Amino acid sequence: MAQLNHETTTGDVLSAYLQGQATEFLRSLRLHRESSTDAQGAEESLEAARALRRAARRIGGTLHTFRPLLDQEWAAGMRPELAWLSGTLAREHAFATRLERLLDALHRLSGTPGVPMPAHPAVGSTPAGAHPTQAAPAVGRRSARRNGWAQPTMPGADETQGGTPRGLTVGAAKAAALLERQLTLARTRAHSAALQAFGSSRFHAVADNVAVLASEVPLAQATEDLKPLAAQAEENLAEAIAALPLGQAGHPYNAEALTHGLAASEAPEAQDAPWLTTRALLRLHRYAQEVLTGSQGEDLRLAEAGRALDRHREAADAASAAATAARTPRIAPATAYALGVLHADQRHEVEAARFAFHQAWLRETEGASTR
Repeated sequence: MAQLNHETTTGDVLSAYLQGQATEFLRSLRLHRESSTDAQGAEESLEAARALRRAARRIGGTLHTFRPLLDQEWAAGMRPELAWLSGTLAREHAFATRLERLLDALHRLSGTPGVPMPAHPAVGSTPAGAHPTQAAPAVGRRSARRNGWAQPTMPGADETQGGTPRGLTVGAAKAAALLERQLTLARTRAHSAALQAFGSSRFHAVADNVAVLASEVPLAQATEDLKPLAAQAEENLAEAIAALPLGQAGHPYNAEALTHGLAASEAPEAQDAPWLTTRALLRLHRYAQEVLTGSQGEDLRLAEAGRALDRHREAADAASAAATAARTPRIAPATAYALGVLHADQRHEVEAARFAFHQAWLRETEGASTR
């Protein structure tokens, strides 16, 4: 891929990057279509869909950052279509990993092997038993105390069982079954939506446009320099990070908003939006650096910060799923209690991810790594 120097023009560098990503998109699409229906083929199809999604994100992000250098009408039409495709393909994997994350957390918090795992592993998940979760009842007790959850009285039951609150043990299995039912249904719908997307005229139009992009990039007549636009992407990221409450990142999760019940659990989630915006801007900055350097290598600080923000989003989404399940009508008190502890545990994971991002962002760049 071309790099920005005295021998290459701005158009050459931008065209080389976009054409490379378009080629990766088309290659992944071909592999996805040619994959077989057996287990190995399903894994190959999954990996191809991920690669296709990555290429779509990079093309869309590049069109956003460097739009003054491109044909405005063409770029404005391509960006929302690529965002639609990437989002549609991401949902199935997101629901599968969210369910796995929540079941693993319930297993860890309850300290019992009785929490059921999905009978049919979702796409992108690992079959039960491949990554055994070690029981950690002490962690569950610390998380429950730290997050302000009171242990309910269970008539006719011991207060604890094996060092784990009895109320959590009783409700964990039913909570897991409820989460599996809700998230598996959501994953099935997302899978159907992805299949429909692949067969739609809208997707074929996107693929046709990407195929044209692989051979010719519609540049604007007046080509500006890449570096000021990349610098603007970095400045936007810096402004978003400056607005984050980094001074509070890493402090124990304050569950004061939950003292009035799960109905108040939207309060902490409302604080997630600036972090999710920062995650999107970090990606745009990374993609802009890839255009300038001609590779997908990045410094360790960006890599670690990106992983921390990924964990932040996953934990926030998992906490939201637990809160939604807890609002299911007519569930048993023990089930609601287990889901409440699970929600608090995932919100603590949100705080831990914020602390990790804070530490990574303060760390000086140490080198380059490929993600």
